[in-house]
Amino acid sequence: MKLDDRDIAILRVLASEGRITKAALAERVGLTPTPCWERLAKLEKAGLIEGYGARFNLRKIGPSVTVFVVVELTDHTAASFRAFEAAMQRYDEVTGCWALGGGYDYLMQVVTRDIDCYQALIDALLEARLGVARYYSYIVTKPVKTGAPPPFAALLEE
Repeated sequence: MKLDDRDIAILRVLASEGRITKAALAERVGLTPTPCWERLAKLEKAGLIEGYGARFNLRKIGPSVTVFVVVELTDHTAASFRAFEAAMQRYDEVTGCWALGGGYDYLMQVVTRDIDCYQALIDALLEARLGVARYYSYIVTKPVKTGAPPPFAALLEE
């Protein structure tokens, strides 16, 4: 799907203001409501917009710790990767997981109440025999930049 400046403007606004009304969105991107809604529906149908959600301030919800974990698997077979990836879906504490190219196999983002809960999760992962050879934990001490929209203009340069 080829995106024009209006489509990019719609994506940019939605990235930071997902709850904006359709009328306000149309006004912000310089369109009348009907053409704006049609473009929005086209972007959704094409799968460019996967969903809408909220960002949360975990500090105001309660105690928490965020840990990034790099994981190296023992086996590098397709079956091992599939098994690990399927297992990640079963752990609510794993809020993000990415397959990596390079020295490590996965990067996980884990959010738990405290370090003891994090260690209990790691123990459970190891006991589940998911083929984890090594893992390295990186505790987040403070968020610096989160939830930023992607650099649409840079991604679309030709």
